[in-house]
Amino acid sequence: MVRVLNVYTISAFVAIGVALIGFDISSMSGVLGTHQYQDFYRNPLGIRQGLITSAMAAGSIAGALSAGALGNRFSRKVTIQGGTVLWCIGSALQSASNGVPMLVCGRVISGICIGLTASLTPTYQSEIAPRKIRGRIVSFQSLAGSLGIMIQYFIQYGCSFIDSEASFRLPWAIQAVPAVVLFVGLFWFPYSPRWLASKDRWEEVLCVLAYLRTPNNDINNPHVLAEYKEIEDQIRFEREIRAQPIRELLSPKMRKRVFLGMAVQIWSQLTGMNVMMYYIVYILQSAGITSFMLASAIQYVINVVMTIPAILWVDKYGRRPALLLGALSMALWLYLIGGLLMQYGQPNPVMNQPSTWLIMDHPAVSRTILACSYLTVGSFAVTWAPVSWIYQAEVVPLRIRVRSVSLSTASNWAFNYLLALTVPPLLRSISWRLFFIFASLNVMAFVHMWFAAPETKQRTLEEIDEIFEHGEPFWKSFTGTKTPSRLEQLAKDIETGKLKIGPNAQSF
Repeated sequence: MVRVLNVYTISAFVAIGVALIGFDISSMSGVLGTHQYQDFYRNPLGIRQGLITSAMAAGSIAGALSAGALGNRFSRKVTIQGGTVLWCIGSALQSASNGVPMLVCGRVISGICIGLTASLTPTYQSEIAPRKIRGRIVSFQSLAGSLGIMIQYFIQYGCSFIDSEASFRLPWAIQAVPAVVLFVGLFWFPYSPRWLASKDRWEEVLCVLAYLRTPNNDINNPHVLAEYKEIEDQIRFEREIRAQPIRELLSPKMRKRVFLGMAVQIWSQLTGMNVMMYYIVYILQSAGITSFMLASAIQYVINVVMTIPAILWVDKYGRRPALLLGALSMALWLYLIGGLLMQYGQPNPVMNQPSTWLIMDHPAVSRTILACSYLTVGSFAVTWAPVSWIYQAEVVPLRIRVRSVSLSTASNWAFNYLLALTVPPLLRSISWRLFFIFASLNVMAFVHMWFAAPETKQRTLEEIDEIFEHGEPFWKSFTGTKTPSRLEQLAKDIETGKLKIGPNAQSF
């Protein structure tokens, strides 16, 4: 009999914290093309619309930077619960806003929640997951984000037919519902075993591991005891060397790994994906797509569907191939979009419009741009979308993990803020050239990942250290499968009686 609460269901549920990102993306993209929103907020264009959109990212930077300290002190799950309270407050302010300042304020407060949950959700998932399915487990947050985008967009799309202010106020209020569900549900979920170990709650560590790894809560299971031993050794090592997380973040040994986590998150923004999500309405209008609201909805469905293969295969085919192939494929589609706009487009004869460059009377070209947009989104969803969140939590050890993930997530939101703020005026000023810029950035991401990103699949979080200290160039794709797993060897020693493990065996 399969237990209702297991690693899969717990990880899927806590991923609601990342689904809130999706709710924000489509809560904004879904209203950009509606006259109700434009009339009430006096047709915000260029930098004014950029300020509204980027307000969420501004709050997220603050939330991400504080996630490390709060997550270590109050635990991952309690801090996520605190974030959901902020999300509800922000949603209330947005839905009741009487102008741009109040709307921006609400989005900043909601953004603080996003910074907290986006940092701590993948950390929590990676710390409760068995090594062989860790990628799949952390990928749930990518699927949740895609589902959040799609669900909120369809809510927004349906409400767009309401000929009143309720067309945007109602969806902004409804987005508080998943936050309430997450806040309540987390009371029944376990703490991260690695956080419990950092607080010397060793009996709870063993109980949580037994609960997560065995159907009958068997604390004497060899694999449970082996994982317990790994966590114990890691904590002992950190205390023996008197690790100081803040200083170690910048140490020569860890600097490269911390920067790698940050770089993957930065590149995930510079691929241009959030531009395709936030401002897809502007892009499709520029391409000459008349039914742009429906076309946008199809894109969000593709985003969800293409996330599913990533969940199934990321632990089989690995992180590195996904990063490399994803960057190349997105570069190709974006170059095509930019080239078609350059060749067949012309200046927009109508003033005060978001798009100053239009394709008119070229239906085949318009459909090709639409297809390239779908292919860009699909390429991202199956590659960078899950791996960028998996990687940042994998490549650093426990003692600095939460702070490193906070920095990585803050980097993501810093570039999200920059792009959300600048893309509307850039679309108006350089139009098709913007796609060439993002395509070239994808090529640069490919080159960087080729030399800097090792394969980390199917290793315990404690074994990731060995990969970075292995000495082999990362471009040779060291996969971590050339030597037997230390965890498997420990389990074998425990099973044969060579090693005794238990919560009373601590020496510190």
